[in-house]
Amino acid sequence: MSYDLLYRHDDFYLIDKHAGVNLHRNQRGSSLLDTLRHELGDEALHLVHRLDDATSGLLLIARNKSAAAQLSAQFSERHVQKFYIALADGKPRKKQGLVVGDIVKARNGSYRLSRSRDNPSRTRFISSAVMPGLRLYLLKPHTGKTHQLRVVMSSLGVPILGDERYGKTEADRCYLHAFALCFDYGGHHYQFCQQPSSGQRFVDRAVQEALVEWRQPWALNWGK
Repeated sequence: MSYDLLYRHDDFYLIDKHAGVNLHRNQRGSSLLDTLRHELGDEALHLVHRLDDATSGLLLIARNKSAAAQLSAQFSERHVQKFYIALADGKPRKKQGLVVGDIVKARNGSYRLSRSRDNPSRTRFISSAVMPGLRLYLLKPHTGKTHQLRVVMSSLGVPILGDERYGKTEADRCYLHAFALCFDYGGHHYQFCQQPSSGQRFVDRAVQEALVEWRQPWALNWGK
């Protein structure tokens, strides 16, 4: 199984995408969207935002063109609140705060955080020590740049555990998970939060206990 169906609306699905699952066909024979169309019997599906293949978590899928246009606009206009969690080894340069900077191309398909601010990414984060040498991060991106959170974590000196592109530590998966979404649609306000279900470190008791404090990340004091 490449996903779990969490919520069904007349105009969209909310799924929990599993780590390692590809949204696009690329060099593979099929994509997650192909799988959803087949298993849900719904051909008119549209992506309205994206997750890296290695990232698990909440993903909205529009069920018609009108919903796709409305939801895509909300993401592009930054009206959707997105929250991610990540695990990393080591001590960060700072334990919480705001990271601002342009994300520019580096070598071999990677990106890096620049000090320039021509079209900057913005990411707020807080963190909590869960065991010696391991820290849990709650990340709130205000922009949606390519590899943004992975680059930001690397810039803090703590690449995400299992991130093969920006880190060196091996793990059973990349420990980045789309944790929560908040958005308005059709006159209703929606708040969803989903804990990760895979990864030895994510399901560790110390991590699960720490996540209890963040079960409503939209209610935390994130500053301006």
